[in-house]
Amino acid sequence: MKNMIKIILIIICILILAVIGIVVVFVLTHKGRNTDILEGYHEKFRSEAPLEMKYSQLGSYETAYTEFTSDNESIGKIRVWYPKELEKSDRTYPMIVAVNASGTPAAKYEPFFKRLSSWGFIVVGNEDPQTGTGETTSETLDFMLNLPADSVIFGSVDYENIGLVGYSQGGAGAICALTNYDNGKYYKTIFTGSAAYPLLAKNLGWEYDVSKIQVSYFMTAGTGKSDDSGTDPNSSFGGVSPLSALEENYNNIPDSVVKVRARAVGAEHEDMLARTDGYMTAWMLYQLYGDEEAGQAFIGEDAEILSNANWQDIEKNQ
Repeated sequence: MKNMIKIILIIICILILAVIGIVVVFVLTHKGRNTDILEGYHEKFRSEAPLEMKYSQLGSYETAYTEFTSDNESIGKIRVWYPKELEKSDRTYPMIVAVNASGTPAAKYEPFFKRLSSWGFIVVGNEDPQTGTGETTSETLDFMLNLPADSVIFGSVDYENIGLVGYSQGGAGAICALTNYDNGKYYKTIFTGSAAYPLLAKNLGWEYDVSKIQVSYFMTAGTGKSDDSGTDPNSSFGGVSPLSALEENYNNIPDSVVKVRARAVGAEHEDMLARTDGYMTAWMLYQLYGDEEAGQAFIGEDAEILSNANWQDIEKNQ
C-alpha cells in the first residue's frame, strides 16, 4: 500500500511539473518574446569585447529574400534570406536553419534573419509556432536539400556547411532535429539559446538526448530568474534553462565534440536572442567558414569570452 501511495505521489509531482511547464511556455509565448527584434535592433547592443561587438552588428553583404509555400500547414512558408550577390555568383554559401521559439514564426523576427544573412549566410526559417519535436525543422531541411531548379538560390547552398540555431522551445527542437532524424547528419554545428531543460522538454513532448550529438555545440542561457529560478529543476520548475541543466547537458555530450557552454549575465529568457547574437554569429562564422578571427572568441586560453563581463559560468574543451 505504501509503495502504491509513493507511486501515485510521484505521478502527481510529474503532472504538476508538466502543467507548470505548459503555463510557463504559454506565458513566455504571450509576453512577446521577440518584440524588440525590430529593424535596427542590433544597434542597441553594446559590448566592451571587440569581437562580440563586431559580430553583433551587420556584416558586409547586401541581403535579399525569397520564400516557398509548404504543403505542411504548420510550416506554412519556408522563408529564406541570402546574400544578394549569389544571384550573379557561381560560389556556394553556408546555410543556417533557425528553429523558432514558442509562438514565434520567422515572420515575427525578420530583422534577425537579415542581420545574420549579412555575414554571408543563407538563413532559413518557417512559420511553425511549436517546433519542439524537430519534425518541421527536418521537413524544412529536406526541402532545402531538394530545391526546385527554378529557385534563385538553386545551386548556391554549400551543403557541406550547414548550421542549426534554436531558442527556447526551438532549442529543444534544434537538438531533436539534429539527433532524431536521418537528415540531421547534414548539420555541421549547433547553437542553442536557453533551450528548454531536459525534464521540462520531456514533459512537454520534446524529449532529447544530447549524448547523441556528434557536431560542435555552443549552448547558452541567461542568469535571470526566468531561465534559472534557483530551485532544483528535477523537483520543481527551475526556470526554462537553469545552470544545473546546462552543466548536465554539457557533461553528457561526448568529449570528442567541440563544445562551449556559457550564460549571459543578467539576461532574462526573452532577452536571449539579442544578447547572444554576437557570439552566435562568430560561432557560425568559425564553424562554417573557418573564420579564424571569429574563432578567437572561443578557442584557446585567451578566448575573448573568458574575459568578457557579459558572460559567466563558461566551460569549453578547446
